[in-house]
Amino acid sequence: MKNLTAAAVCALGVMLSGQAFAQDVIRHKTPGSDFPIAQAVEVPAGKTTVYLSGAVPTVVDEKAEKNTIAAYGDTKAQTETVFKSIEKSLASLDLKMSDVVKMQVFLVGDPEKGGKMDFAGFMEGYTQFFGTEAQPNLPSRSVMQVAALASPAWLVEIEVTAVRP
Repeated sequence: MKNLTAAAVCALGVMLSGQAFAQDVIRHKTPGSDFPIAQAVEVPAGKTTVYLSGAVPTVVDEKAEKNTIAAYGDTKAQTETVFKSIEKSLASLDLKMSDVVKMQVFLVGDPEKGGKMDFAGFMEGYTQFFGTEAQPNLPSRSVMQVAALASPAWLVEIEVTAVRP
C-alpha cells in the first residue's frame, strides 16, 4: 500500500510540474500602436503548428453572373467569407481563430478602386474576427497586393498558421 501511495504522489507531482512548465504562445503587441496585428508571436517548443492552405471566397450572390466579382462580392464581403471558411476548417481540426499565429493575405487590385487593393475593405472584414473583445488574440500578418488569383473573380486569398493549444 505504501508503494502505491508513493507512486500516486509521484505521478501527481509529475502531472503538476508538467502543467507548471507548460508554456503558452506569446503575442507581442506593436509598441505605441493599437493596430490589430501582433508585432511578433513566439511559439514555445513542443507546440504543434498547423498550416492551412489558402482559403478563397465563396459565392454571395447566386443571381450574379458566374466568375464575376459581383458573384463573390467586394473585398470586405470576400474577406468575410474567407474567414468563415477558415473558421470552419479550423473547427474541423479542433482549433479556433484564437489559435491563429501567422497570416498571409493576398489581395487583388479592385477594378472599382482603380486597380489598387482595397485594404480598408479587408480591414473591415478582418476586424470582425481578430482584435475583438470575444477574440483578442492577434496573429502576425502580412498583406500584399498580387496581380491575380486562380479565379478572375477573387479579390482575396488568405492562408494561416495555427498552434494547437
